[in-house]
Amino acid sequence: MKRNEELLVVDDDRDILDVIRTYLELEGHTVHTAEDGKQALEIWGQHAVSLVVLDIMMPERDGLDICRTIRERSNVPILFLSAKAGDADKVIGLRTGADDYVVKPFSLSELSARVEALLRRYHLLGAAGALRGSERGSAENGGLRVGRLSIDTAARGVVSEGREIRLTRTEYDLLLLLAENRGQVFTPEQMYKRIRGEEALEGGLSAIMVHIARLREKIGDGDRESRLIQNVWGVGYKIEKER
Repeated sequence: MKRNEELLVVDDDRDILDVIRTYLELEGHTVHTAEDGKQALEIWGQHAVSLVVLDIMMPERDGLDICRTIRERSNVPILFLSAKAGDADKVIGLRTGADDYVVKPFSLSELSARVEALLRRYHLLGAAGALRGSERGSAENGGLRVGRLSIDTAARGVVSEGREIRLTRTEYDLLLLLAENRGQVFTPEQMYKRIRGEEALEGGLSAIMVHIARLREKIGDGDRESRLIQNVWGVGYKIEKER
């Protein structure tokens, strides 16, 4: 049974807002709407929002700016809506911190499916991370050491040489998947299914590759000779086992 979630939908087109709100409310959710970035952040600060659907092109503060602001405070799932369909635009959106990207015009059923997938992962993987941490019961309170990275599976945090690294939920889930299965190679298809619990939707595999690239940037994994996350050409990604 679906749980009732508080969602925030942001778009400067009132007609689009009304259609999305009505559809998601029929799915059982409470939907807050905003027509600009300022109003969106005000609502964000007043409610326990579980997911944000965010238009990119808006007056004053655009969706990219709002996404960055939210990412400074939370790993709540963010889904971008945009009329920009180019690969470069999608890469920018995902690298800014979004978890998914839907191109306008869009199907309401597809949008709803993506929302539900993000919400499901937001709750299930968060709970699983806490469970894994409590089960380990190590001296570091569920910690996992991978190279120079310390992963706190209970708090879903990552530290590198004393510096906290702020990852999106997707970036963290990808890192944890590879770290807990060192030596195993994962294809983008397998990674998508493991972290989202379903087969990849259109654009999902390219999104995984963008998230991996962004994750590498954040953890300082740019040196090809000493990369923590390694490419297995033509197959996928892995983290080597310790020797």
